Amino acid sequence: MWARAVEKDLLPWALEGVQLDADTLEIGPGYGATTRVLERRVGGRLSVLEVDEDAAGRLRTEYGGRIDVVHGDGSAMPLPDGGFDAVVCFTMLHHVPSPRQQDQLFAEACRVLRPGGVFAGCDGRAGRGFRLIHLRDTYVPVPPETLPDRLRAAGFRDPDITLTHDNFRFRAVRP
Repeated sequence: MWARAVEKDLLPWALEGVQLDADTLEIGPGYGATTRVLERRVGGRLSVLEVDEDAAGRLRTEYGGRIDVVHGDGSAMPLPDGGFDAVVCFTMLHHVPSPRQQDQLFAEACRVLRPGGVFAGCDGRAGRGFRLIHLRDTYVPVPPETLPDRLRAAGFRDPDITLTHDNFRFRAVRP
């Protein structure tokens, strides 16, 4: 059910107007529901960065050489400066253990982007229902009203946030 929602609703909304024609990095793919959709949408090379070593191993097995799978932390990416035209992440920011680490992830996303590259994605808004599905799990929601300033502090320009009742999407550009 989640995979179908990702393909039909979440990613089309989150990526509306975002070009993924060249080198793209997905941060935090987990078990790969979003990666399956991205693989068909990205016109160039797709790489994923996954913090969980077992999940990264499963992604390597599933995708073979079609996708570059890197095991690493989004707040300290083992990737070169300026290697990507787009960096994306979907419904994973609330799994980053602290606001400080979230800010480090934003700065790292900016660092690995080429000038003019876009950082885009989405996450859920804090609420009781969102909290309930994360019992016994890391749950540090990003307040969308703070995100523009946090993205600017990480080095981005033109942050844009779109809100729905339960979710928000974002995009920002590396100068």
